[in-house]
Amino acid sequence: MTLIHENMSRGHTRTGWLDSFHTFSFGNFRDPSRMGFGSLRVINEDRIIPGSGFAEHGHADMDILTLVLSGALRHKDTIGNEAIIAPGEVQLMSAGSGIRHSEMNASDTEPAHFLQIWLIPETQGGTPTYQQAFLPAPEAARTWSLVASGTPGEASLRLLSDTKISIVHPLAGAETGVPVSNGRKTYLHVVEGLATLAGERISSGDGLQVGREGIPALTWLTDGHALLFDMA
Repeated sequence: MTLIHENMSRGHTRTGWLDSFHTFSFGNFRDPSRMGFGSLRVINEDRIIPGSGFAEHGHADMDILTLVLSGALRHKDTIGNEAIIAPGEVQLMSAGSGIRHSEMNASDTEPAHFLQIWLIPETQGGTPTYQQAFLPAPEAARTWSLVASGTPGEASLRLLSDTKISIVHPLAGAETGVPVSNGRKTYLHVVEGLATLAGERISSGDGLQVGREGIPALTWLTDGHALLFDMA
């Protein structure tokens, strides 16, 4: 069966500078039915106020993907990387045996809105790495376009698990099929837009944990934006 993770049932953390929604258990949000799926452990939709952000903190044994939706982030880490991540770009930090970093709003006047996605690597330890790439332009991604993969050379970003991440930007009225590979796990996250699935409305922040039987195509009522995770 396909399980719908509804946006309104996500966990929620709100502080003076951060407004964050959690698809899977994170922080003080604990749901035994939402401990991750396949290699996918965290999807957080974060908004941070101008001039603030995540001060330096540490990670290990995790691939951390950051996709900026609006505004910009300033990244700095302990292996010497300093970068600005803007809409249309994606960052992948493989924490390996350990890395410390900060992710701050790059603006003192505009908020930043972004997704932070954590994926569990297949092996622990190793040298931490940093990657940053441009996403395909929306008009070039009306159908699924691969942006990250565990297969070397297959995509712009190299993951440390047998996972493929694709992106799509369909126009209103389009239909988006959801490919399901035999013996693998499939998860779809709606980033923006409104669609119908077998008569049920699917909207921004919803996630579809797809069963082995697959699902019908999504029909978009508005222009959309979604991510697809294909996992071992």
